[in-house]
Amino acid sequence: MEPSLEELMPRLLPVDDCDLAEDFDPTVPPRTPQEYLKRVQIEAARCPDVVVAQIDPKKLRKKQTVNISISRCQPAPEGYSPTLKWQQQQVANFSAVRQSLTKHRNHWRSHHLDSNVSMPKSEDEEGWKKFCLGERVYSEIDALSDNENLGVDYIKVGFPPLLSIVSRMNQATVTSVLEYLISWFGEKKFTPELGRWLYALLACLEKPLLPEAHSLIRQLARRCSEVRVLEENKNEEQISALNLIICLVSRYFDQRDLADEPS
Repeated sequence: MEPSLEELMPRLLPVDDCDLAEDFDPTVPPRTPQEYLKRVQIEAARCPDVVVAQIDPKKLRKKQTVNISISRCQPAPEGYSPTLKWQQQQVANFSAVRQSLTKHRNHWRSHHLDSNVSMPKSEDEEGWKKFCLGERVYSEIDALSDNENLGVDYIKVGFPPLLSIVSRMNQATVTSVLEYLISWFGEKKFTPELGRWLYALLACLEKPLLPEAHSLIRQLARRCSEVRVLEENKNEEQISALNLIICLVSRYFDQRDLADEPS
């Protein structure tokens, strides 16, 4: 090793010159400590000063960096931007719901589900969409027949997010179902059934958020803002529901860059 390099990389294990056997062969396993250290010196001396990695461009094309959108929410339609007081009240109400859910989770989990309630497996995306939204919304059927109006058929209208149901969902399932519904919402209209489940799932999300959940709720808030702008009839009840979700994502889950500016 050159003297200048020794100054930058001092020897951690200095080895004095030693008498090695005449038959010393650096290619065979060392028999003594001196032979081992001498072999290390020989191997270090053979290493090139600069090493260039051989990169296969084909492998890089398969694993491109994922670009994460950091765009903000679109502003509320004129006259529909929520006040700061309203947003603060919604956050307080939501916090109380979360505390109550946490406190009584074991109680509700112990309740037996009705015989007609069959919760899908966590990975069953289509099953969860039908379970939460009902076949009527999922299949985009505009109206129920007269016979169906005689009673509530949860297979048709979807199961509500009862405490006995959501209390049985672990964080992996909560995140999965949230992802399924946000994916569905990305191409469909907002419905009361969807709104109730989104609120319930947000109430079940544990803080601090996992990266996947963090990305999902930001995607949800932006989608709500898009639908809000496109709302043709300016349905006040629906805009209020969209405002609520944006408010919870931005102000309760600390995504302040997505928050609505107070009116």
